[in-house]
Amino acid sequence: MNIAFFLLPKNDVVTVTLDSTLRQTLERMEFHRYTAVPIIDRDGAYVGTVTEGDLLWHMKNSDGRINFETASKFLLKDVPLKMDMKPVRIDADMEDLINLAKVQNFVPVVDDRGRFIGIVRRSQIIEYCEKFVTRNAAQPQ
Repeated sequence: MNIAFFLLPKNDVVTVTLDSTLRQTLERMEFHRYTAVPIIDRDGAYVGTVTEGDLLWHMKNSDGRINFETASKFLLKDVPLKMDMKPVRIDADMEDLINLAKVQNFVPVVDDRGRFIGIVRRSQIIEYCEKFVTRNAAQPQ
């Protein structure tokens, strides 16, 4: 099966850039009710994924400099990312996609130059596997 079949394209994915402020990032995540969003750079390359935990730990460890009122003065590029959410290339095998989906809520997908082209949600992979298992279970042995 081709990964493109599962792809939620970049235009439909909530992303942030390294130049986003912490406040912009928090507000975007809150508005869409996401706990993690992909980060892309100015050239459209996938940089990583920021989580609510990354933002909260960064604020906590700032010795009081960063709070919700001052969050608009600090940039996302200065936030250490705790999780290394690996992307897959669009031409990767389904096995690679499934292995990453076991530990990530979504898998970022990049082209051959590392440019972000979308995500595959873990729920879509589970639904596909469920149909596959159900179909095989219904066949006589």
